[in-house]
Amino acid sequence: MVMIRKAAVEDLMPLKELMLQYIVDFYKRPKPDENELNKLILAMQSNPSIGEQFVAIDGDSLIGFATLYYTFSTTRVKKMAILNDLFVSAKHRGCGAGEALFRQSRHRAHEADCASMTWQTALDNKRAQSLYEKMGGQNVNDCWIHYEIDL
Repeated sequence: MVMIRKAAVEDLMPLKELMLQYIVDFYKRPKPDENELNKLILAMQSNPSIGEQFVAIDGDSLIGFATLYYTFSTTRVKKMAILNDLFVSAKHRGCGAGEALFRQSRHRAHEADCASMTWQTALDNKRAQSLYEKMGGQNVNDCWIHYEIDL
């Protein structure tokens, strides 16, 4: 049975391995600097007001993670949660870990008195889209255009 809990310091190494699978293998992005990745994980653990990570565990194995970042909405005059990452290792998909991570993230955003939780996924990630729609998510892409600039 899959258990979800907040990421802890002892999760650093297996969490980094999963994050590298997510960043490099799944999204085909360059491998990040190891020290920067460590700093990111540890920053959320030491200062949960910027973000929090949750891990999915099956037995003794860390099999997935979700990352929430917090920001504010001026138009809603409230805090918002951004579900920036939700990832389950390929061999563990379909066991309910993704749903459990999503539920925990939504619950935590509600506990933190956020007005909403937002997220994105790649256009071709049909499996994730199916999960998000099953969980009650709505594609609001017709409302806003997403821009990004590398710095």
